Amino acid sequence: MAENGTVVTDFVLMGFQLQGHLQTGLFLAFLAFYLITMGGNLGMIMLIHNDSRLHTPMYFFLSHLSFLDICYSSVIVPQLLETLRTDKMVITYERCAIQFFFFTLYASTECFLLAVMAYDRYVAVCNPLLYATAMTTQTCLGLVAAAYAGAMINSVVRTGCTFSISFCKSNQVDFFFCDLPPLLKLACSETGPREQVIYLLAFLVITISISVIAMSYVFIIRAILKIRTAGGKAKTFSTCASHMTAVALFFGTLIFMYLKGNMGKSLWEDKIVSVFYTVVIPMLNPMIYSLRNKEVQEALRKAFHRMRGFQAE
Repeated sequence: MAENGTVVTDFVLMGFQLQGHLQTGLFLAFLAFYLITMGGNLGMIMLIHNDSRLHTPMYFFLSHLSFLDICYSSVIVPQLLETLRTDKMVITYERCAIQFFFFTLYASTECFLLAVMAYDRYVAVCNPLLYATAMTTQTCLGLVAAAYAGAMINSVVRTGCTFSISFCKSNQVDFFFCDLPPLLKLACSETGPREQVIYLLAFLVITISISVIAMSYVFIIRAILKIRTAGGKAKTFSTCASHMTAVALFFGTLIFMYLKGNMGKSLWEDKIVSVFYTVVIPMLNPMIYSLRNKEVQEALRKAFHRMRGFQAE
């Protein structure tokens, strides 16, 4: 443990302090979740790539969502598994900063990408005749590039502000990865101005994304209400239901985690919420989009039939 006035050169990730058999069970659970996440999201990417019927803007964005789920889960879960398996809890200062940077990058990109996907649904539902003209390949690539660029700016500034703080109270991080709230608790220098910038950026990323999503769905709902047949309404709404579910899960946890501020919070409560959006949501997204999407289901059936044909040969 670092004493006051001693510069921290590494951190100890305290993670989940449990008895041996409970820690083993937790390791196996997280390993299973991670393998399902990798398999589900890689499978979604391959399915979209191999089926020409899924070569549309909506599935182009969905493939990037699967890629992001793989990336930001992989930034956190392998470190957590190593800690649970070996009890080696030390992470260097540099590795901690890198983990923080890439987690912020991928999570921020996912915020913006979910907003882009809402805009795509808005164009498809409200301007179907102009959809092919509005959502060209160049437009889709530009929207994804903008999502990554905005996230990169956010990640660079947040990481710079966080790791320019002096950590000397302790090097024990009461968390399972290098996240903002537990790191701020170790600061011995004035964090006020930097903390304001950090939370302002979080507020802007989440608010801008949610505003685009909310405005898109206001127009989508208005368009759905104008459809005269119940079947037409249900069919149109079903094209947005998976996205709405993913948005509610992802932003619900982020708002709870980052917009509550740093005072009076339970780190154990934060751990549970963080497990949900770093481990559970990336695993659920492929299921959400496949269970409620007839085109994906048909592509899966086609892929299974093709695999059976290869095995028969």
